[in-house]
Amino acid sequence: MELTTVWFVLIAVLFTGYFILEGFDFGVGILLPALGRDDRERRVLINTIGPVWDGNEVWLITAGGAMFAAFPEWYATLFSGFYLPLLLILIALILRGVAFEYRGKRPDPTWKARWDKAIVVGSAAPAILWGIAFANITRGVPLDTNHDYTGGLLDLLHPYALLGGLVTLTLFVTHGAVFLALKTTGDVRTRANTLAGRAGLLALLALAAFLVWTLTIRTSPAAVALAAVAALALIGGLAANRVRREGWAFLGTATAIGLTVATLFAALFPDVLPSTLGSGGLTVDNAASSPYTLKIMTWVAVVFTPLVLLYQGWTYWVFRKRIGVRDIPD
Repeated sequence: MELTTVWFVLIAVLFTGYFILEGFDFGVGILLPALGRDDRERRVLINTIGPVWDGNEVWLITAGGAMFAAFPEWYATLFSGFYLPLLLILIALILRGVAFEYRGKRPDPTWKARWDKAIVVGSAAPAILWGIAFANITRGVPLDTNHDYTGGLLDLLHPYALLGGLVTLTLFVTHGAVFLALKTTGDVRTRANTLAGRAGLLALLALAAFLVWTLTIRTSPAAVALAAVAALALIGGLAANRVRREGWAFLGTATAIGLTVATLFAALFPDVLPSTLGSGGLTVDNAASSPYTLKIMTWVAVVFTPLVLLYQGWTYWVFRKRIGVRDIPD
């Protein structure tokens, strides 16, 4: 396999890991006022993701760095054309991080309520915008012969992209609710289980429509197979949630998110950013760095990737136990 293909697959894996891991903590943030009916319950929700949410963002930083080094033309065109949506995502992520840190600095209920709203906004905005961004990458955007984006912000907000935003929002809410049912006890666990079932049905309808639409735009045998298994995984996850098998339910929603991202990348290959103007599109060949750069990057990835995976796996293992309001001090 050529190194350009290897790095296309590695970037797909990094974004897949990011959406699976950050997806549930986005969902927890969005559900904070819905499932946490008082301050102690909201602290339970925040504590379920407290040890891991910032580590989940390492996947995004690594994916962006890998894209910059392996496919600089792709990175440059994407970050200049999608400048405003990506800036909004960055602001939302900063707002969310600040809210997690400052929420508990004062006991004033008004102070906490304002930071709770910041957590909801900082979680919902990226959940929607990432779906819009990846739908546009898959469908293609207007690029001139120099690979420069020639459209405006409104050109990114067509019906297919908005459906992509709805898919990521509903999938992440469902994934977050299932995670809370897995990680909590008592009333929070019961409410999370019920909400996951209701949100999951909407997510399933949106996902099915989005995958069918995607495969009519661009397709491959691998993309068709991945899309089918993604939908089946979500159905299986919802079925497991219904019988209160939270571990299997979480595996189902995680698999559905991962295979949905894999479907988009499989449908996209060998393009990395198609052009809707018929020329100027970017592929794994015309967007790639030199063979020597890709070779050096491959050796760096071989050495450091297992270390990062071991450390993050250890973090999840240490904080694996369920928590409830009894674990929260007054």
